[in-house]
Amino acid sequence: MSFDVDLFVIGAGSGGVRAARFSAGFGARVAVAESRYLGGTCVNVGCVPKKFLVYGAHYSEDYAIASSFGWTSSKPQFDWPTLIANKNREIHRLNNVYRGLLENSGVALHEGHARLLDPHTVEINGQRISAANILIATGGWPQVPDIPGREYATTSNEAFFLKEMPRRVLVIGGGYIAVEFASIFHGLGAQTSLLYRGDLFLRGFDQGVREHLKDEFTKKGVDLQFKADIARIDKQADGSLAATLRDGRVLETDCVFYATGRRPMLDDLGLENVNVALTDKGFVKVDQEYRSSEPSILALGDVIGRVQLTPVALAEGMAVARRLFRPDEYHPVDYQLIPTAVFSLPNIGTVGLSEEQARSAGHQLKIFETRFRPMKLSLGDFHEKTFMKLVVDAVSDKVLGCHMVGPDAGEIIQGIAVALRAGATKRVFDETIGIHPTSAEEFVTLRTPLPA
Repeated sequence: MSFDVDLFVIGAGSGGVRAARFSAGFGARVAVAESRYLGGTCVNVGCVPKKFLVYGAHYSEDYAIASSFGWTSSKPQFDWPTLIANKNREIHRLNNVYRGLLENSGVALHEGHARLLDPHTVEINGQRISAANILIATGGWPQVPDIPGREYATTSNEAFFLKEMPRRVLVIGGGYIAVEFASIFHGLGAQTSLLYRGDLFLRGFDQGVREHLKDEFTKKGVDLQFKADIARIDKQADGSLAATLRDGRVLETDCVFYATGRRPMLDDLGLENVNVALTDKGFVKVDQEYRSSEPSILALGDVIGRVQLTPVALAEGMAVARRLFRPDEYHPVDYQLIPTAVFSLPNIGTVGLSEEQARSAGHQLKIFETRFRPMKLSLGDFHEKTFMKLVVDAVSDKVLGCHMVGPDAGEIIQGIAVALRAGATKRVFDETIGIHPTSAEEFVTLRTPLPA
């Protein structure tokens, strides 16, 4: 058959743009459709604007620390509209960067909602385009439970565009988005409570990391309420919200921020017209080469529900481009040893196995831990502590996992991830000379394992 394009990508987020750009670079005829914003969730309502807000929130702590170094000034004032306006300007610049990346690569960009008509045809803005291959890269969407008053809830989609900073916030959820936004709202001056229906947030992370962050949140004044959940939300006469909990308590607030998971964004995509199977959780089911049950249709990123991280979607996009148009260069994405950062305050960085995962896998372990006050805080009456942990196989001496809670954790763990990918042993860590004085050097000076 003859097709209009070799690859049609639905979704111009990180993974979709990567697949489109490199496919075009390999000589393919490529088109992309985007119905919302170039760059997808990460650039517009995800990692990038979130980190700008985290930077803004941390300034409240930096101002407090400054006095211990001799700096004095009047009490600083925070202006939410200024932060949001500056953030919006930068995101607009990045949108244009993504547009340029596509256009300069020779990719045809269609702005509008694309639907599948059959395994090889897409309709967008009234135009039908045939494609040898179609890639679904539409990302995820925040989920809010079906409770009375759910229309009053705020998600990450709306939080970045609030007209004013709420004075009181309830953050609902126990994942990384919840703890990050709890840090943001608290750092920017809101009275912040985090409610989670489980015993402790960040399920799946190392237990030491979870407990340490809980302690740090408590010291900072974030109200943590575990085994708590909302039954309904009511809007009051003054515009505030009343959240009725399942235990009968009523909490008054100005914002109920939900971070209770994300679903694959497959709405009105025309899946009923093709044979694309979904998992029991609604994700597109794909094989190791990202092909769905409809051979001409592929999917990657958050819609397949493997590892929902931007760098992973980028790697998957690269793999798809190579598999289709440079098969001699193709190699599958390795999902082991993916480093992760949580931009809570303090930050979390982690790579490899948690202690619990390593024990469950049958490893005999040596555990090395340290807790200390960062040097930057030592001149004043500040009580935040950094936590570091190495999970080591006692038989092979191989470092299986590395975990940190503290300033710049993501920056530090990125480098250590390279070492773990290279198979570093504890002896390699011990023989590495540290950079003094830094927090990072603690990872190469841990000598005494915890008692078995």
